[in-house]
Amino acid sequence: MRLPLIFISVAILVGCSGTPPTNLGVVDSRLAPCPDSPNCVSSFATAPDQAIRPLAANLVQIQDAIAQLDEATIVESTPEYLHVEFTSAVFQFVDDVEFLWDAEQGVTQLRSASRLGYSDLGANRARIEDLRGMLK
Repeated sequence: MRLPLIFISVAILVGCSGTPPTNLGVVDSRLAPCPDSPNCVSSFATAPDQAIRPLAANLVQIQDAIAQLDEATIVESTPEYLHVEFTSAVFQFVDDVEFLWDAEQGVTQLRSASRLGYSDLGANRARIEDLRGMLK
């Protein structure tokens, strides 16, 4: 009981948005790999707890779906790349979600990662699967 109270107190005092990572963006036609922590999913990942299928949609369709979500803020948008910040309602945790159009395969590759903490309790995977449902 004591540990959650300490965590909540510290989080309130210092804020929960965290500093944006420096490894975001496209390098050699790929998004950054997930860290070793279980708070990230990526269509480029091979570890079962981090791997997720790409989206069968283009960036315009994804951007249209994201525009319906109050917790989403588009940070960068190009014809091939989209970076979105998702902010949780209660503690204002920020997750960085990146989308990369893969013209060769006709899908959008993705990476969704929490800025802070070790585990996200499946929040990043759930968000992508919810988005996948919106795109159908």
